[in-house]
Amino acid sequence: MTINKNFYISPEDYLAGERVSPIKHEYRRGQVYAMVGAKKPHIIIAGNLVTLFNNYLNDSPCIVLTSDIKVRLEQADCYYYPDVAITCDERDLNFTEDFILFPTLVVEVLSPSTEAFDRGEKFADYQTSPSLQEYVLINQSQMSVECFRLLDSGSWVSQTYRQADEVYFASINFRSRIASIYRKVPGI
Repeated sequence: MTINKNFYISPEDYLAGERVSPIKHEYRRGQVYAMVGAKKPHIIIAGNLVTLFNNYLNDSPCIVLTSDIKVRLEQADCYYYPDVAITCDERDLNFTEDFILFPTLVVEVLSPSTEAFDRGEKFADYQTSPSLQEYVLINQSQMSVECFRLLDSGSWVSQTYRQADEVYFASINFRSRIASIYRKVPGI
């Protein structure tokens, strides 16, 4: 990611620029960050999840979205491109903009250059979403899926899944062997 802290960009200017830009940028409180390309394991893991989720949610009102859709976090004043997002909210389903406002589940495949941000400030920003129930971080170099779940009490708990585990995403009542998420990832 790169940043230029010399000037503030409004959300409206960011969206207008993003619609014509040949590369994607994330937006955080007036600053714009260029997105870097993903490595093959990252892409395979995200693709596997999209396939698994789409097959599972085929007959539900929920939709599975790839890294080409932005999630708008109004309270945090951010637009992020998660690797995978699921929304089940009718307001998103009938909305034709290039972003969603009410994600249920967000998945980030970790990269060495973004892991600290994904675990820290980005997760804090996502916690401002009134609809988000789970935030999932997936390691691309070893079988490790960390799921942060919002409890009824309003606190977040973490559960980590490793090799041979069955992964469970409560927000969509989805279960899968962790090996299915890592299917065809080289070196794993």
